[in-house]
Amino acid sequence: MHGVHQEQQVHRKGQLLENATAAMVMLHGRGGNADDILTLSNHFDQPDFAYLAPQAANYTWYPQRFVAPIKANEPYLSSALQAVDDAVKQIEKAGLPAEKIVLLGFSQGACLSLEYAARHPRRYGGVVALSGGLIGEKLDPERYTGSLQETPVFLGCSDRDSHIPLDRVQASTALLKKQGADVTERIYPGMGHTINEDEIAFICELLATLG
Repeated sequence: MHGVHQEQQVHRKGQLLENATAAMVMLHGRGGNADDILTLSNHFDQPDFAYLAPQAANYTWYPQRFVAPIKANEPYLSSALQAVDDAVKQIEKAGLPAEKIVLLGFSQGACLSLEYAARHPRRYGGVVALSGGLIGEKLDPERYTGSLQETPVFLGCSDRDSHIPLDRVQASTALLKKQGADVTERIYPGMGHTINEDEIAFICELLATLG
């Protein structure tokens, strides 16, 4: 498809794709931008990685909350998923397989990273959702078919995040496990809607296995 997000730039950091040992697609949250999320890579100490961050139109991947009905977020959600797919295909075209690709997102971007992986299941290098869950008013298992083949998946979130219901994080974990993912779920008491050092440490350990 050619939607609203297909008009936007993909921002980059790190190695050129043709020289990289692995790559990460980084997805910003609502109101954020690609350059913001790319700064997170400063904490990863992976000089051989390529980092790609698509920019959402108007700084928003989809207009409603992620727990709204799917139709309420269309056609923006489909365009957002296409933006992720475009980035993944660009990485693969450069010669890196899916096993060397990590999908990472924060907030809206976290939801998008999980939704993309669950709808396009195979073995990825990893999927990291920082404060997010699968998208939709209700999670329909029939929307997610196929195996994630033990892809490492991380879900980190506060127990009282005003944007991300805890039960949706837990339901997402259960569904991704059914798809064959190796899921780590960490719930942080009273953290708020942010990213913490424990999550950064987990990401660093994951990336070290791919470099």
